[in-house]
Amino acid sequence: MRPKPSAGSSVDAKSSSGTSLRERDARVIANIARLRFSPLSLVGGRGNRLIEEGGRELLDLSASFGAASLGYSHPAIREAVSAACAGMAGASLLAYPNENAVALAEDLLRLTPGRGERRVWFGHSGSDANDCAMRVVEAATGRSRFISFIGSYHGNLSGSMSVSGHTAMTHTLPRAGLVLLPYPDLYRSPFSATEVLALLDYQFATTCPPQQVAAIFIEPLMSDGGLIVPPPGFLAAIQERCRRHGIQVIVDEVKVGLARSGKLHCFLHEGLEPDLVVFGKGLGGGLPLSAVIGPRDIMDHAPAFALQTTAGNPVAAAAGRAVLRTIVDEKLAERANRVGGILSSGLRALSARQPMIGEVRGRGLAVGVDLVSNRESREPATVATAAKVIYRAYQLGAVFFYVGLRGNVLELTPPLTLGEAEAEEGVAIVDQAMTDVGRGLVSDADVAPFMMW
Repeated sequence: MRPKPSAGSSVDAKSSSGTSLRERDARVIANIARLRFSPLSLVGGRGNRLIEEGGRELLDLSASFGAASLGYSHPAIREAVSAACAGMAGASLLAYPNENAVALAEDLLRLTPGRGERRVWFGHSGSDANDCAMRVVEAATGRSRFISFIGSYHGNLSGSMSVSGHTAMTHTLPRAGLVLLPYPDLYRSPFSATEVLALLDYQFATTCPPQQVAAIFIEPLMSDGGLIVPPPGFLAAIQERCRRHGIQVIVDEVKVGLARSGKLHCFLHEGLEPDLVVFGKGLGGGLPLSAVIGPRDIMDHAPAFALQTTAGNPVAAAAGRAVLRTIVDEKLAERANRVGGILSSGLRALSARQPMIGEVRGRGLAVGVDLVSNRESREPATVATAAKVIYRAYQLGAVFFYVGLRGNVLELTPPLTLGEAEAEEGVAIVDQAMTDVGRGLVSDADVAPFMMW
């Protein structure tokens, strides 16, 4: 059935004051904290649906950038948070332990493979967790250099930005001594896995002595760089070189971890055994929560080295425990693999009638649709094309975003609770949105306010 714009009021529904939420937002929220892809303004959410001002419900294929791992108003999170608030055991982990934080750390250590004795640090977001990992590894090893990848995005704090390599981060210079390697893309990259490994070997032999390198940051599936799946064996070969030289392997699971890839941890697809693992986004189920797991000799480097007053607070930690328990009890990794397969295969089938689809890739419920202007040359579509598909999908009743070094990759990272029928509904909306964009139903003026990335 051809999707129609979902029922509800107009885009800029008015509040009782006569001013829409979007207008009020523009007047008070700093632009440096906004990344908007459509006129969507929210007043609620339930399950895998978002509710915009005026009452219209939209299928969420973004999970709020992956943070809403269990969708919205999930009973497990509601009950856990309510209980934690009803008898709140302080508001901090700094001066005294609380049951929820300690139990969550125990859960993470039990569920995350690793070697030797390890410790857990808690924060509020992937940005601060990657920042912490960078700082503590540098201090504990006495080595000052890092390796990362072109296209990587590890966060938006000074430290986590400095080890990122995304085109959207060029406003902030990389840290001194950072080595940025190409991340091989089997669809488009000019560099093969073999060539990137040779480049790393050459760096080690010349301008980057490996004994100067503290760690490498690895995304086991490059998310904001375009949902790129690494070639088989590539990351394992990187790890082997790092082991040879005593370089710590830091795996960033912030967006693609905790069942999203079809396994509990995305790094398991690549046979990695990371020294440090970074979690964020979905760990809190929508509440601010992140974590770093690492070796005791690094994580116990010095007391009070990485403090945040409300990190590890019992309310956010309660949400994290509920998320992990639900992922395990409801077998959400297996569900992500099954439902993600329906979503991916449905999107691939669209390529028979949608010439703008170059490739559909990803793992589980982390799916990227690479848009092209020419299939034979694989020339990326313009950012405006991606923005128009997203805008039209919003009008039809679905929410998702775009990523990639050229802004041409549709990113679908829905809640882990997405159902099979909802996956099929999402495919139908994407199909219609592409058809309508091809017919010129969305203008450049429509999307001009929403090309911020």
